[in-house]
Amino acid sequence: MSWVILAFISAVMLGIYEVSKKMALRDNDVMKVLAISNAVSAFIFLPFVLNAVLGLSWFEGSIFQIELGSLREHLLVFVKAIIVLTSWICGYNGLKRTPISIYGPINSSRPVFVLLGAIIIFGERLNWIQWLGVGLSFFSLYMLGITSKKSDGIDFKHNKGIWFVAAGTLLGAVSALYDRFLMRQMSSVFVQSWFAFYNAICMAVVLLVYLWVNKSPSKSSKLQFHWSWAIPAIAIFVSLADFAYFYSLSDSQSMVSIVSMIRRGSVVISFISASFIFHEKNLRTKALDLILLFVAMILLFIGS
Repeated sequence: MSWVILAFISAVMLGIYEVSKKMALRDNDVMKVLAISNAVSAFIFLPFVLNAVLGLSWFEGSIFQIELGSLREHLLVFVKAIIVLTSWICGYNGLKRTPISIYGPINSSRPVFVLLGAIIIFGERLNWIQWLGVGLSFFSLYMLGITSKKSDGIDFKHNKGIWFVAAGTLLGAVSALYDRFLMRQMSSVFVQSWFAFYNAICMAVVLLVYLWVNKSPSKSSKLQFHWSWAIPAIAIFVSLADFAYFYSLSDSQSMVSIVSMIRRGSVVISFISASFIFHEKNLRTKALDLILLFVAMILLFIGS
């Protein structure tokens, strides 16, 4: 199953992407980091967009040759850009405010919400093994909340960072379900290329509004920014992760719930980096909660 292999490749790239985000956000303003990384992503896919707009033949005969597309197709991709950008704004703010060892497991619960969304939207039905996986995943998140409160002093109910992570995770699940809808009617490179273009435009507008709102000296002094090579790394690795992800979903045999679950394996890289790069503490108790979440993901895989 080539789509499964692509999903695993996407998971590895996604893990490095998450680590790059955490490194880039240290002592940096969230919106500026997000704006620059989105601009780099758009630049990566600019040749494919120009090729389509100008009617050139730079990539003729390859998977990178995309059509100009209809108005309807562009509107659908634009909607995806809005969903993902909102998810990223929430997720970046959450990651900046929480340890990556907490952010990773919460974000890894996304397949559960994808599966629940598939039930509501696509009329899928869960068997008892899948329901067991769903229940265990929610239990692991509950235990993670108790562990984090004891070890890090983070109260899931009242911590703004946790709410940001939760919102980003839910919107990410919406995006995953929407991606499956898009892949049934458009090529993966078309979606990814135009998405990067529209995402950068939307982010530019958001950044201008953000800077205008925070233009007073008292607020602007807090919008610190220091260049880090982790910022372009964000764009590179998320582009690679999404390329493998979209190509995986474009396979008619692929299952979005399984692809989403495999991609959440990126939390392993995040968890390792929490110890060796960010030197976070109390990882042993969090690891037990992570193991419970992985058991839940395996149950979802078996049940599917």
